[in-house]
Amino acid sequence: MLIGEVSRRSGVSARMLRHYESLGLVRPSGRTGSGYREYSAEDIRRIFHVESLRSLGLSLREIGRALDDPGFTPSSLVDDLIRRTGERVAAENELLARLRRIDAADPADWEGVLHVVPLLHALGSQSADTRQRAALSSVDRVPVPVEALVEAVLNEPDPIVAGALRWALAQSGEGARELLAQGLGSPTAEVRERAVQSLAELPGADATAHLQDALTSPDEVVRRHAALALGTRGVTQAVPTLIDMIAEGGNDTDAADALSGLAGDTATADRIATGLVDRLAHDTTGAPARGRLTQALADIPGPVASRALVELSHDEDRAVSLTAVYLLRLRDTR
Repeated sequence: MLIGEVSRRSGVSARMLRHYESLGLVRPSGRTGSGYREYSAEDIRRIFHVESLRSLGLSLREIGRALDDPGFTPSSLVDDLIRRTGERVAAENELLARLRRIDAADPADWEGVLHVVPLLHALGSQSADTRQRAALSSVDRVPVPVEALVEAVLNEPDPIVAGALRWALAQSGEGARELLAQGLGSPTAEVRERAVQSLAELPGADATAHLQDALTSPDEVVRRHAALALGTRGVTQAVPTLIDMIAEGGNDTDAADALSGLAGDTATADRIATGLVDRLAHDTTGAPARGRLTQALADIPGPVASRALVELSHDEDRAVSLTAVYLLRLRDTR
């Protein structure tokens, strides 16, 4: 079969077939009387083998080794192909994400595009200072898309830069809350914590609702951040978690302050005091925890807290009884 017919049937151009021949990949087995290249059935089969391996991303040199080296094993080459393909796909996905972010910014002209692109690059910089400046400047002129800010804050290890990004998100308007809520379900603990910290700084009922959902998270860190944020928002649903924090010693001072802020009316104050007293009576509550729970009663008004302190002033644990006596004296002077 002559080169023209081989090209038509195989889909490989005559020029490429000549290139294969020059590299020694596919040499036509014969020549016609007039000197034209003549390909045998075996030659054509080899052409299809070459094309199949090219479709996998092998270079022509690698294809030559694969076809001609009897000792060649494909496993290492396939592993390398998987790695290179993964890198290429990652680069393409990164480009696609960048283009979508630019599109989300809805720039009116090329000047807007040229403003967004360097900001996106800066948010991914290795320099914390550069990332911080990008976050602080993201609300000027053409804003960075919310998606990009959320991705940046969920992956930001530097607390100062993260604070700047959370500020930028708070200025960005709607859209961030749902994306951050998705971060609460991340398999990575650091991402979950950054998500709840960011939600805590966003105003609005939607953010509050997501924080309430976070109270049921299996992640203790997420629950605690959510409870503290909800306490400042006046959401009494956080009370049980705040009491747990005091008993367990995690941010117990902040938790006690939050409970004090929630105890604005008699019913809520009595409910909080009852919760603290119930936890004090728990069999597994050790001496340090009982001391913290007693101290937390200090700023809880109402009769339930007062009666509890009177009883605790006679507690067998001297540290608890002395604390209760001291707090009762303070209450009397107010």
